[in-house]
Amino acid sequence: MLKRTILAVVAVFIAWSILDFILHGLLLQSAYQATAKLWRPMDQMNVPLRYLVSLVSAACFVVIYAFLVGQKSLSSGIKFGALFGLATGISMGFGSYSVMPIPQALAWGWFLGSWVEAIAAGALVGMIAKA
Repeated sequence: MLKRTILAVVAVFIAWSILDFILHGLLLQSAYQATAKLWRPMDQMNVPLRYLVSLVSAACFVVIYAFLVGQKSLSSGIKFGALFGLATGISMGFGSYSVMPIPQALAWGWFLGSWVEAIAAGALVGMIAKA
């Protein structure tokens, strides 16, 4: 069980890192450039902290699934990911939009991106943690 949990955390962390690069580095790049005054310059960003946050988030995602989902399966993982992603996506996208001067397109990007990332993570954890 511990081996599968660690493997799932690593898989989710890698998947989220790749998907974050696609979402933020490619798809939303123009939105970030249009709102550059809101963000730190690249040379001032704390990249190690960003990866640590992602790793801790992946670990929490996997442990919540492991402890609270009774029947481990691909289907359960996808459902868990979809619900988790809806909660985090709405908060990330539209919670931020409600207090920050970001374009609505960026809010939608954060919402949908978070949702897709969580569904992908759910599929991974569902396949790996399956009993």
